[in-house]
Amino acid sequence: MKAAVLTEQPGDLVIEDLTIDRPGPGEVLIQTVGAGLCHSDLHFMEGLFRTTLPIVMGHESAGIVQAVGDDVTYVKPGDHVVACLSIFCGQCHQCLSGHPNRCANPKATSRAKDAPARLTRADGTAVDQMARLGGFAEEMLVHQNGLVKVIEEMPLEKACLIGCGITTGFGAAVRTANVQVGTTVCVIGAGGIGLAAIQGARIAGANKIIVVDVSSAKLEMAGQLGGTHFVNASETDDVVGEVKEISGGGVDYSFEAIGKSQTVRQAFDMLAMGGTATVIGMVPSKDVVELRGIDFLQEKKLQGSMMGSNQFRTDIPRMIEMYLDGRLLLDEMVSATIDLDAVNDGYEMMKRGEVARTVITFD
Repeated sequence: MKAAVLTEQPGDLVIEDLTIDRPGPGEVLIQTVGAGLCHSDLHFMEGLFRTTLPIVMGHESAGIVQAVGDDVTYVKPGDHVVACLSIFCGQCHQCLSGHPNRCANPKATSRAKDAPARLTRADGTAVDQMARLGGFAEEMLVHQNGLVKVIEEMPLEKACLIGCGITTGFGAAVRTANVQVGTTVCVIGAGGIGLAAIQGARIAGANKIIVVDVSSAKLEMAGQLGGTHFVNASETDDVVGEVKEISGGGVDYSFEAIGKSQTVRQAFDMLAMGGTATVIGMVPSKDVVELRGIDFLQEKKLQGSMMGSNQFRTDIPRMIEMYLDGRLLLDEMVSATIDLDAVNDGYEMMKRGEVARTVITFD
């Protein structure tokens, strides 16, 4: 099978022909239909975060079940599925306390170290899978607890977006922050995840949704998806001041969807008394965020969000219903559709800020 492999950091992806193993106990073989290009993969390609090499990148995928291994009871060949990197064991404290997105026992859903690799090169070299998924490939071999069945009416080239970006941004608004009806929200960063957070805030019933970005085109798209007020950060030296003026003193909820310490600080500083700032972006591990201690006396809160605090087996079918009835807008977020061979071109478009989401489709 063809797959896009990261062989060095930093580095572009290399299209290779790999061998995929048969499904083992609990595993499912999937024919990939659609895979979204997520900024998280770009962070690894740029070397901002380290990973095992070589590795098939991609973690936002959907497809059709081809075969299942022993002990697989959740899906059968022919089922349509969305993959999610929040692979859960269902047995650890995090899973049992209602936080499967924070599963603390990945060994339970991974192959043993002495077992054959799921993916190999012709010379027998093992190839890892991004997030234990490896979605930039014609086929995927994953544990059944990383999948959710979806109805066949849902286009898989759109459903793949829900596997990561939509779940992360939408979930940050409705699950992690629990945005309340009638409140004021600011989203910093109108990329794919930021746009999903905007939609989550809209569906949750926020009154004002202020969007901050440096791109006029992205701000325009944000308006189509639920943004009500806009701040172009390339045209002002005081983003926080402008947001406070629009909101009448500060926002109830802010979301940082870029991954920079500077914008995390902005998200916190723009809060009203008692407000909550949620960091969705992947801030590099060496970056430090400094805040004024006195601000905590106003009961302002800064929190992180891991994959939108999702419970994806129930969340994703609900989001699909919202898409099918017109509330969750996905078609509008797909700026480009490409073949696997053009994956590096897709990431170049992302770096230039030309797209909201690019989807790889497989024949």
